[in-house]
Amino acid sequence: MDLGAAAFPVVERSVTVVESAPVGRRYHRLVLDAPDLSARSRPGQFFHLLCRDGAGNGPYLRRPMSIWRCGEGVPLGFLFHVKGRGTAALATLRAGEALSVVGPLGAGFTLRPEWRRVLILARGVGLATLAPLTDAAARMGAAVEAVLSARDPADLMTAEFAGTSGAAVTPVFDADGSSDVDRVEALLRARFEAARPHAVFTCGSNRLFLLLQRLAAEYGIPGQIALEQQMGCGLGMCFCCVRQVRDVDGKVVNLRVCTEGPVFDLQAALGW
Repeated sequence: MDLGAAAFPVVERSVTVVESAPVGRRYHRLVLDAPDLSARSRPGQFFHLLCRDGAGNGPYLRRPMSIWRCGEGVPLGFLFHVKGRGTAALATLRAGEALSVVGPLGAGFTLRPEWRRVLILARGVGLATLAPLTDAAARMGAAVEAVLSARDPADLMTAEFAGTSGAAVTPVFDADGSSDVDRVEALLRARFEAARPHAVFTCGSNRLFLLLQRLAAEYGIPGQIALEQQMGCGLGMCFCCVRQVRDVDGKVVNLRVCTEGPVFDLQAALGW
């Protein structure tokens, strides 16, 4: 079903699962046979997935899922935390079964050719949202450095994040205290002083977002954040996902994460 022509290029499609596998203790990945949708997708965008198991059981409302893998010749992939009815149903799907998807949706990340060094700060499954950005930056010839935060080493998904991008990853953990905000701040300041990045990106943690926002403003570095939010329709009609952000004049306005986002300017976003 085509939900729009050129003015609204979004489709609802039943696609085939080609891979379904657990990742670590709490996460799961789905890879879909949808080459045209993958080629049209951009890092930071999302799909609205119908969370039904192979028998058709699951919640009524779709779930927004950020894109983990996409691009020309790249299978469309999702990496998610299994923690509710919807994601639990998705995790039961097996290769050969069908999944209904709507997308690609939302505004993705922007990469400028002059950005030769980028830094990514991600927490938990927020790294799935930022993973395709590493590939896109690498294809542009940019050096990618990432600081990934997790509870402990068992929850860190370095390979799933970096893919073939060659990103330099520094892990920090709750288990040893290295993920504490003051220690991450010291780490980032050292990086910024040694080789200031041309742009920074984040997703997955309010405290790390606020830290990066403050440091980016201090050092004059542009940045972007992908916001996570519950959604109803995912198409901008229900206004379920409204968040407050600052406009270009600094005024606080209400915008829809599904349509005006989920990617926003780092300095425009507000903490949650």
